[in-house]
Amino acid sequence: MQFRTQIPISKSNNPIDYNSKILSIGSCFAENMAEKFDYFKFQNEINPFGIIFNSVSIEKLFKRVCKEELFEEKDVFFHNERWHSFEVHSDLSNSDRQELLETLNKAVTETHKKLKEATHIIITLGTSWIYRNMESDEVVANCHKVPQKQFSKELLSVDEIQKSIQNTIESIEALSPNINFIFTISPVRHIKDGFVENQLSKSHLFTALHQVLKTHNSKLKTHNYFPSYEIMMDELRDYRFYNEDMLHPNQIAIDYIWKLFSENYISQDSFSLMLEVDEIQKSLLHRSFNPESDQHQKFLAKLQQKISILENKISHIKF
Repeated sequence: MQFRTQIPISKSNNPIDYNSKILSIGSCFAENMAEKFDYFKFQNEINPFGIIFNSVSIEKLFKRVCKEELFEEKDVFFHNERWHSFEVHSDLSNSDRQELLETLNKAVTETHKKLKEATHIIITLGTSWIYRNMESDEVVANCHKVPQKQFSKELLSVDEIQKSIQNTIESIEALSPNINFIFTISPVRHIKDGFVENQLSKSHLFTALHQVLKTHNSKLKTHNYFPSYEIMMDELRDYRFYNEDMLHPNQIAIDYIWKLFSENYISQDSFSLMLEVDEIQKSLLHRSFNPESDQHQKFLAKLQQKISILENKISHIKF
């Protein structure tokens, strides 16, 4: 007997392997999946401009990266003793203006290079709600705790989201025509916007994204959709799969969603290597009651041998 519904997932025609180079962009759920890629030692770059929730801000950043348009002094501002940019997350903010500009421009040039080399890009959309700076009339990626009165809060229309996703794809494909796209919608509910408003926001993302995929997938190239939101809402329909805030997936949920992702989007040839990496990672976490014992020294020697063999086998893997 089946006691839950299972979401059907189509296998990727261009699965990820240890030769793949992955760029992950988007909401905090993108970070959850990137941590898994990092754990298993895949070649993955995550959110070089910090967490970005909305499609318009993602579009603006990729246009900048693809054209290598560097940040200038006019693109940053001073608030609460730190310099910020409305285009990026506050994690990149700095007390020194020049250091911030150097950090941002290094991110632009390095992301441009990585995007040209990337085989796969994973874009995780979080919300349709955006904040618009009323002075510049620009959508911001982060408000940086600037007073609320300086922004208008808006819900992006389906057409606006569709256009921004389409523009993002076109910008990236102009630079990296053979890249494989994987889109997903974050399973994190943005309840601070309101319960009804969160559902409305997600529905706009679904409608816009699937309209774009329908258009693109009628051509020769297929862009994949991974149903992380559907898995969380349907297969894991229980609050025991949430963190204490009852909004974010807990580690059990993340592990389960990763399992389904890896079964369908990672090459089967990579599974044996993933098992080797997993065994080493668990061994590295092992803490001995007697670190000086012969038994533990033999354990460490054997572990180092396993690491050396794997690092020699796959040059980019480092522990």
